[in-house]
Amino acid sequence: MTVVCLESLTFGLGHLVRAADALGERLTLLTCDPSYYAFELERLPAGRLDVVETDTFDVERVADVLKQVPDLRGLIGSTDTWMTVCADLTARFGLPGLDPAVLRLTRDKAAVRNRLHALGLTRGRAVEAAGSAPGTRDLLLGETGLPLILKDTAGTGSQNVWLVRDEAELDAALAEAAGRALRGRLFAEPYFSGPVYSAETLTWAGRTRLLGVSSRLMSPEPRFREEITAFPVAFPEPRRASLERWLDEVLAALGYTDRFAHVEFVLTADGPEVVEVNPRIGGALVGEGLCRALGVNVYEAMVEAALGRRPRLMDAGPPGGPAVAFVLGYPAEPGVFTGVAGLDRLADMPGAPAWYPVKRTGDLIEHLDDSRGYAGIVYAEAETAELATHRAVAAAGALRVLTRPLPGPAARKTSGG
Repeated sequence: MTVVCLESLTFGLGHLVRAADALGERLTLLTCDPSYYAFELERLPAGRLDVVETDTFDVERVADVLKQVPDLRGLIGSTDTWMTVCADLTARFGLPGLDPAVLRLTRDKAAVRNRLHALGLTRGRAVEAAGSAPGTRDLLLGETGLPLILKDTAGTGSQNVWLVRDEAELDAALAEAAGRALRGRLFAEPYFSGPVYSAETLTWAGRTRLLGVSSRLMSPEPRFREEITAFPVAFPEPRRASLERWLDEVLAALGYTDRFAHVEFVLTADGPEVVEVNPRIGGALVGEGLCRALGVNVYEAMVEAALGRRPRLMDAGPPGGPAVAFVLGYPAEPGVFTGVAGLDRLADMPGAPAWYPVKRTGDLIEHLDDSRGYAGIVYAEAETAELATHRAVAAAGALRVLTRPLPGPAARKTSGG
């Protein structure tokens, strides 16, 4: 009995293997590059996971591999890049899963906003921006107003997001966007001011359970570089219950019937406003944090959903554990990653801090304005998310992510990040 994972997030693969084992299933990972999961694979006992290397961007080749899998019972997709491919293959092979049309909708940020706006679940609608086409500038100013956000309908990792606060910034953003290779289409939406959070939810049979809320501390305006996350945020119970009801409405409006979701929202002076809906468990160390803070392996729910079973996590009262926080480690300058200084200091610091590597020595780090630029993550825990944040920030402050500049013209090209 086999469950296949079509690629994966950087972290969480070990939890997923243990979850499959606990449910009597064998996990197989299909990947175009096993080295991407080196941190997780090196920590798994030999023989616990079947890894099949194939071109996962070639849908028909993936389908041919799936045909050879013995007793295939479920297919898991937890990444933005392969989400819709996984959904289409799930339907092709008659496996349990969401309607592919729902996942295609959630991957289109403009379509999500307009669906929610039509149902009164957001104050702002999306306005498509036809790049440098005549009238685009006036259309956005007239329809959306300032300040606004300009972004990619299929973006990920805070890439291709521009905050526009005045007309000069709009002109600059449109010019810059015209030179970018977008995953989707360019569109504008209102900029909602306030702290940003991520709701970590699990939905089954159309009912959503709020597992907790992660804080999301970002770099100062106008950039949106993710820097610090903590879980769970201690909302008063009336606010938590209100958020759960709102999230249930938001996900139901999108036809979302089952699986994890990672819903980013701004808590404005007038209530929550959706930033985007990610039809998966949270990235970076969000999954790790869920497991530790709730005291259960939440990835069992992922496997159960892939098998078409009601996840036990929908009904269980998790025993609980420590609150967690993590800080993304960026270098001071772009260049070739050479290592991390100060790791030996973590052993003497509170909160059991640990470094989770993302980049490998020799990797090029060019972009420091979004999540492509972090080399690893500093994790820590404590009794509350606030205290865990203090510990994680203190531990991160003891480390330095090191890079060396590229020689010659290449160095000048990347020096702007």
